[in-house]
Amino acid sequence: MDLDTESPPIWRWVIGFLLVGAAWGLTTPFMRRAALTRDATPKPSRPFLTDPKEPWIKRKSLGIFYAVSDLVQSPAYAVPLLLNVTGSVWFFLLIGQAELSLTVPITNSLAFLFTVLGEWYAEGKVISRDTWIGMTLVLGGIALCVQAKAT
Repeated sequence: MDLDTESPPIWRWVIGFLLVGAAWGLTTPFMRRAALTRDATPKPSRPFLTDPKEPWIKRKSLGIFYAVSDLVQSPAYAVPLLLNVTGSVWFFLLIGQAELSLTVPITNSLAFLFTVLGEWYAEGKVISRDTWIGMTLVLGGIALCVQAKAT
């Protein structure tokens, strides 16, 4: 039997889709919260970023570098970011194996669902009735896509 033509069991695809959706969706509210918290805390003094004698491109480039550096040095931001990027690696591996027309909508839809759940958990946001209805319709749409591809 040729192993290259044998496709993995469906549960492996389901787990892969769920992992990518969770890695993308659940981490987003935590990164947002860490970024907002970082904006509220005092920043180190870097007068050369506002010195008009310095070239504009240098000030902007260093400003971006320090903003990213400050965020990545914060574990509250870096850990969710690492998990989010890990989800992107899993997604890259999935699109190499699973059908593209299923992988993209399913993972993005699951990311939306997990983002709503992550906001509820991380920020205490209430999930409205309309959002629950929308989430149910998204799950129904995913089921229809999978069913259509299976036949």
